[in-house]
Amino acid sequence: MNRVLVTGATGFVGRGTLAPLRARGFEVHAVSSRSGPTAADGVHWHEADLLADSPAELMRAIAPTHLLHLAWYAEPGAFWSSSRNLGWVQASLRLLEAFAESGGRRAVIAGTCAEYEWQDRTVCDETVTPCRPATLYGASKHALHLIAEAYARLNDISLAWGRIFFVFGPGEDPARLGGSVARALALGEPAPCSHGEQLRDFLYSEDLADAFAALLDSGVEGAVNMASGRPVRMRDLVQALAAAAGRPDLIQLGARPSNPDEPTELIAAVARLQDEVGWAPPAPLAQRAADTVAWWRGHLTDAARLPAPG
Repeated sequence: MNRVLVTGATGFVGRGTLAPLRARGFEVHAVSSRSGPTAADGVHWHEADLLADSPAELMRAIAPTHLLHLAWYAEPGAFWSSSRNLGWVQASLRLLEAFAESGGRRAVIAGTCAEYEWQDRTVCDETVTPCRPATLYGASKHALHLIAEAYARLNDISLAWGRIFFVFGPGEDPARLGGSVARALALGEPAPCSHGEQLRDFLYSEDLADAFAALLDSGVEGAVNMASGRPVRMRDLVQALAAAAGRPDLIQLGARPSNPDEPTELIAAVARLQDEVGWAPPAPLAQRAADTVAWWRGHLTDAARLPAPG
C-alpha cells in the first residue's frame, strides 16, 4: 500500500488533502506541530515540530512511500520578508533527506507563484516564465526547489513542485482578502476593499487540496502551477461572496488603497495541471463563494443568528 506523510496537515490547505488522499487509496499519516486527534477518519496523526525536531525518527516509524510537504511559515503580510523562511528551507531539506533515507520514492512540495518574475501583466507559464523572485519568501521557495530537484535526481525520488497562486475558502485567515470579506459578510458588517480591478487566479482551498492529491498520485515531475485557469478580477471574488451572503450592500470597493507595487494582472497557465495531471476545478466561482459563506455562517457565533438569504 502507498503510505503518505502530509506535513502542515492542520493548515488552511493541508487539512483538505486528507480525505482525497484516502479516497485515492493512500494510508495517510498527518504531522502537525499542534496536537491533533490520535485517530480520525482513518488518518494517523503525529505531533512534531519540523523546525526543531529531527525528522529521522518520524520517517523510520512511518516509512512513507510518498511525501506531501505543505508546512511553511504563512503569517499574512509578515511571511514575505520574514527570516523564518530560511528556517523552513533548512527544515524542508532535512525532511527530504530523511524521506530518502527511509526509502521514500515520490514527493510533492508546495511552491509559490512568487517564485516567478512579476511584470505588471504576467501570465506565469512553468516552461517559459523566468523565476526571479522579488521577496525573501519567493527566493526561499525557489532555492528549495532547485536543491530538492538536484537531490531527488541523485536519490531516485520522483519530485513534483506545486506552485500555489491565490486561494480562498473555509477557515481562511481574516487578515487575507477572502477571509476578511467572508467574515464581515457573515457578521453583517461592512467589508472595505480596494478597487479590485487586479486580475488574479483564485482557487478554492479544498479544490487546491484535491489538486495536490491528484498531483501526488500522478507521475508528473517538475514545476506545476496549482491554479484554476479561470482568472477573475479581485472585485469579482468579493462580489461573488456578497451575492452568496445576500449582502452586496456591505461591499465598499475603493475604501482601501491598492498596493502600487502589485501587478495589474497575475495569472497562471495551467496546461500541465489539466493535461498531464488531469485535474480541473470541479465547481464555478459562484458555488465556491457560496460554500465559503456557508462555512463562515456556521462557524461564527454572531453569524449563526443571521438568517441565510432566501
